Amino acid sequence: MKVRLVQKGVFTLVENVAEALIQPVNGFYWIDASPEELETLQPLFHLHELAVEDCLQEEEQRPKLEIHEGHYFIVVNSIRFDDEEFFFRAVNIFLGKHFIITVTRQKVNELRAVKPVLWEEEVDSPDRFLYHLADLIVDNYFNVADRIEDKIEKLEEDILRHTRKTHLNEIIGLRSEILYLKKVLMPQKEVIGMLARKELRLIDGTLQKYFADMHENAVKVTESFDTFRDLMGNLREAYQSSIASRANEIMRVFTAVTTIFIPLTFITGVYGMNLMNLPGEQYPHFAIVLIIVMALLAVGMFALFRKKEWL
Repeated sequence: MKVRLVQKGVFTLVENVAEALIQPVNGFYWIDASPEELETLQPLFHLHELAVEDCLQEEEQRPKLEIHEGHYFIVVNSIRFDDEEFFFRAVNIFLGKHFIITVTRQKVNELRAVKPVLWEEEVDSPDRFLYHLADLIVDNYFNVADRIEDKIEKLEEDILRHTRKTHLNEIIGLRSEILYLKKVLMPQKEVIGMLARKELRLIDGTLQKYFADMHENAVKVTESFDTFRDLMGNLREAYQSSIASRANEIMRVFTAVTTIFIPLTFITGVYGMNLMNLPGEQYPHFAIVLIIVMALLAVGMFALFRKKEWL
């Protein structure tokens, strides 16, 4: 657990968490804790037991905003994209009049990135801390969306160049991830919308327009995932068309080869029969001539098929 006194973006470490119970003359307290440490913080800050229970028992939570006496409980999800996989990091926030408590199970990049922002903007209140943290989380959604778009474009290029059976599994897997991301982003968009529209006592009214702008960004990201879902449907159609086209190409080659061998098979069948006085048998080098004729016939048919672009 780390307790910091934040005054105009300047951090001062506090050894005793009990000091955060008293409202400072300037600034606010930021307490960064793990779920287990909430058992210590709950009686000190009178945190609602249901909110604490959610933090302790649920690793992945639905984004939400709960209004309790003396504090708000807010859950937002940060997205991490590592090694072609998506990971959600729930950020649990207890917002009070002079304090903000962030609770996470894993490291969240936005919590580290928010520190220079607080210093640059000279943040002096917990509600503005909440705004900048949520803004970084939403901005990261755009980065994730860009990486998904790049992944879709690369997959489309691979399918058009050389279709493989593994592409279908990639399409199905990526589509499932996109649908899951959209499922999480929808309630998060609603939470940001509540921060923009509702009259909340612990959040300065001047921040509503900033949360409204953030809500527009969240809507844009959500709509982009609708587009990605449609693109995945197009990719699947492209895959199926490519497979069908490849099968037709193979069948065309097999048909052409079979057609070339039909007259050759006829000739060898006739002269392979045990019959007497077949045309040309009386000549001593007829076998060589016959082989040359068959070869010329095959080459000629092949050249004809190439000319007509059947091969």
